[in-house]
Amino acid sequence: MRKLLIILTSLLLTACVDDSASYHVDGENGSHVLTLHRVQKHFWSKDSDVEIIIQHLPDCLRRIPLTDMPADEVEVELLSGGDNVWTLRAGEEVWQVESQTCSQYPDVKGDGGELIGVFRVDEKKLVFEAAVLESVPDTAPANK
Repeated sequence: MRKLLIILTSLLLTACVDDSASYHVDGENGSHVLTLHRVQKHFWSKDSDVEIIIQHLPDCLRRIPLTDMPADEVEVELLSGGDNVWTLRAGEEVWQVESQTCSQYPDVKGDGGELIGVFRVDEKKLVFEAAVLESVPDTAPANK
């Protein structure tokens, strides 16, 4: 009977999601990181809680709840406005945070800035995909 309960309990937990993806502002070994975290609290729930974890050591470390989203459809754009100001955008919802003091702005100002990348679900795992910068073709005449 005990083995059956253990197996059933593990089956109930298999549908839950609890993962994260990170953008390393100053490189893989740096201390300035923005991490998007999603957690599905119950296996029967289709939604997951989404939050941003801002780390800029030694100045700050903070979790900021953002929204609920369908667990398999999390897609959040990350934009940089410069001066450690970051804008997160998911559809019509927009949040702006500052990573020097780990604070969230009450109102979003400006257009958000340059697209850095997108946090999205890829094969049931949350990943960060960096934006691809388009190269401008060289139109200068060649010297002969």
